[in-house]
Amino acid sequence: MKGVAFDVSIPGFVMAKTAGKLMDSAFFGPLSGLRMQDLPEPDLPGPDWVKVEVIQSGVCGSDIGCLTYSASPAMEPFGSFPAVLGHEIVGRVKLAGEGVEELACGQRVTIDPMISCETRGYERSDFCPSCSSGLHCTCERAGEKGLTTVNGKILAPGVTIGYHRDLPGGWGETVLAHKSQVFAVDDKVSDDTAVLIEPFSIAMHAVLGTVPHPEAPVLVLGSGTIALATIWALRATGHEGLILSQVKREHEKQMAQKMGATEVVFPGQDATKALLKTGAMEYKPIIGEEVFSGGGFAAVYDCVGNTQSLAQSMKFSSPRGKVAVIGCVGKTRNMDLTMLWARELKVQGFVGYGLEEWEGERCHTFEVVQSLLGRTRNTIEEIVTHKFPLEDYYKALKTSGNHRESGAIKVLLQARG
Repeated sequence: MKGVAFDVSIPGFVMAKTAGKLMDSAFFGPLSGLRMQDLPEPDLPGPDWVKVEVIQSGVCGSDIGCLTYSASPAMEPFGSFPAVLGHEIVGRVKLAGEGVEELACGQRVTIDPMISCETRGYERSDFCPSCSSGLHCTCERAGEKGLTTVNGKILAPGVTIGYHRDLPGGWGETVLAHKSQVFAVDDKVSDDTAVLIEPFSIAMHAVLGTVPHPEAPVLVLGSGTIALATIWALRATGHEGLILSQVKREHEKQMAQKMGATEVVFPGQDATKALLKTGAMEYKPIIGEEVFSGGGFAAVYDCVGNTQSLAQSMKFSSPRGKVAVIGCVGKTRNMDLTMLWARELKVQGFVGYGLEEWEGERCHTFEVVQSLLGRTRNTIEEIVTHKFPLEDYYKALKTSGNHRESGAIKVLLQARG
């Protein structure tokens, strides 16, 4: 099978940090650790596994962060390389093991790429606390080898498919997944919508984990897929209050409005004016930037994850407000945390998905999202702005990485039509 594989290395890091400032090829092209390769197709590890023929896969901001070595090295022990990247996947069942009764060959599916204790081969009685609670996105064995064997090798450490040397991701022609990771796609759901179920589930998990009052004002920072998905998730779960979206470009403003934002502003004075409309009062300390008191947003969803966005999240929050950090924040500098304690804020990070309490039942976030897609009028596939065949991965990554110039929101790589 063909796959776009990436290998982490010290020379690659040096190249990215030097030549990467001058040319994209140091990140995505011939000078990088990224290559289209002919790879052996993996065999089913056991009767509860599924082989999926990839239709298309998304390019995520975390992929770009990995390729450009701009992400924090803190997660390095929880991946294994070389790896075929890609964790936003829609495909068709190519082969199902004898223990897989719910899926048939040719059926369209999407994949939860987070690797659980069950995927690693452990019995339920020996699951880690996270997996036992249904929140496998924080599986506590991510840094360990598993019991499962793939093509005769013990399963390597890793958090997710796509950053794993034994479980190739969607930037290839074939994906392996445990049956617990595979979800059938409704016939009414298009391929472009289906590939978005994974990132939309991240946003949904954050929204269900914060549950702001239905009429409270909330703020969503960011203009990428996760931010737009957060706006959609808020509306889809019944939020009726003000949703203020902060973006940087006009086409992102239009998309935020389509997803359900009440008002969309650009950073700076526009955002400050919107904050003051909530009843906040502005004060100027002797030294430093202005601060606010009163009003504010009951929930702030930070889908950017940098020093500036975190500072704004705390500054714009109401007392005892909730700050949901969904952006892949890493190291920060000169962070003023005064408002964290002065307003008794609740700050929580979110990654992935799992079992949710939804309408009186416990079901997977993917199931919640797909159910709500059938009830809402929003056409989320408009978020997909660019598609490229797999062999044009360099163009795809350059388009995604330079989204300010390209106008890209979600870029897809297509293994086949």
